[in-house]
Amino acid sequence: MTQTTLTPEAIASLFTRDGRYLCARWGRPVAPVIFGLADDSLAVFRDALRAVLAHARHPIAETDPEMGANMMTFFLRGWQELRDLPDLDRLTGQPGLAERLQGSDADQYRLFRFDADGAIRACIGFVNMGGRLAEAHPGQLAETVAVRAMLSFARDVTPTQELAALIRAAYDPVMPAVATDPSHALRLAARLRQ
Repeated sequence: MTQTTLTPEAIASLFTRDGRYLCARWGRPVAPVIFGLADDSLAVFRDALRAVLAHARHPIAETDPEMGANMMTFFLRGWQELRDLPDLDRLTGQPGLAERLQGSDADQYRLFRFDADGAIRACIGFVNMGGRLAEAHPGQLAETVAVRAMLSFARDVTPTQELAALIRAAYDPVMPAVATDPSHALRLAARLRQ
């Protein structure tokens, strides 16, 4: 029997925002594209994403038939660079995002798009390398970015062995691709203890 600190309550808190529980996983192969990195850093991020997807037993693809790329990650030297991204409002569906992020203390921001059944169909992420993350270890940052895009986490998470096990449990084919009932956290916790 494996000991875990991820109790059902702790798991539920990872997926509860404004009193609403939502745990969604990708419902289609992930087709990633990364902007704003040098080639040597790009390889680190690609390898980290492949490793996280392989651990979850979820496929990666060259392209998504509808969107081309469905996981887009933008690395910026500062939030002001968002203003230079063409069609940012159309891409995110969030007018004024650049101004909001520039006025915030955030160093990362991601948003998900969902299929009709509620599974993740796209993830758009922005990483501000101009502040606290300027000295971040590329491998650790790459793993963090990849892990945070795997499930509809309600708050930022840090990669750990337990979190990796939770992601793997959520991607088990017997588990639903999307759950809105907090009792789902009990099922995840039970799988962690097997």
